[in-house]
Amino acid sequence: MSIKAVLFDLDGTLLDRDTSLALFVREQYDRYSQFQVIDKDVFVQRFIELDNHGYVWKDKVYQQLIDEFSILGVEWTELLNDYLNGFQRHCVGFPNLMNMLTELRHSGVKIALLSNGYGQFQYDNFKSLDISHLFDEVLISEWEGLRKPDPAIFIRALSKLGVEASEALFVGDHPENDIRASRAVGMKAAWKRNDTVSSSSVDADVIIDDLEELNQYILR
Repeated sequence: MSIKAVLFDLDGTLLDRDTSLALFVREQYDRYSQFQVIDKDVFVQRFIELDNHGYVWKDKVYQQLIDEFSILGVEWTELLNDYLNGFQRHCVGFPNLMNMLTELRHSGVKIALLSNGYGQFQYDNFKSLDISHLFDEVLISEWEGLRKPDPAIFIRALSKLGVEASEALFVGDHPENDIRASRAVGMKAAWKRNDTVSSSSVDADVIIDDLEELNQYILR
């Protein structure tokens, strides 16, 4: 059966979150003189370590940084608000993002975003990539009251798109939340390879390194 819809995760799949985060942290460091008693590269590297690929929320990250480096004169709440309001200005998509989505759209494939995270924050990051006009549906866990890997959020997305699970492909970078969970409801799954997980431990229908490889699989 041909693929009629493709559902995408955001962070680590469409959004190059690691690059985006490094760009934001370096720019924030330059704006806050309170950080500058610490070497810039040391500060950025420690932030990225504490962030743990986005799985530690930034309130904890900033509190830990202030404690570890004895940063004075700024509260973690101010830094968190700065992150929430400023991260979107540094969002970078992976190579071939626009071309891949445009080709899918022109081929009549329905496209949706299905992301865990805080609603407005994730939506702002998604919008900053200038790809929202290519999407039929956007589901973000906070707004939906459900989050991956709950089967219900996949089923809701499929219903909104008007397709059966067997007609859809999910594309993500997380072995459990994206790949195992989408396959469990009957979807095909494409894993976007990352350096944190061994490919031998991921049971996906296809593994990609570059987004342009998707269309070779979907439109063949």
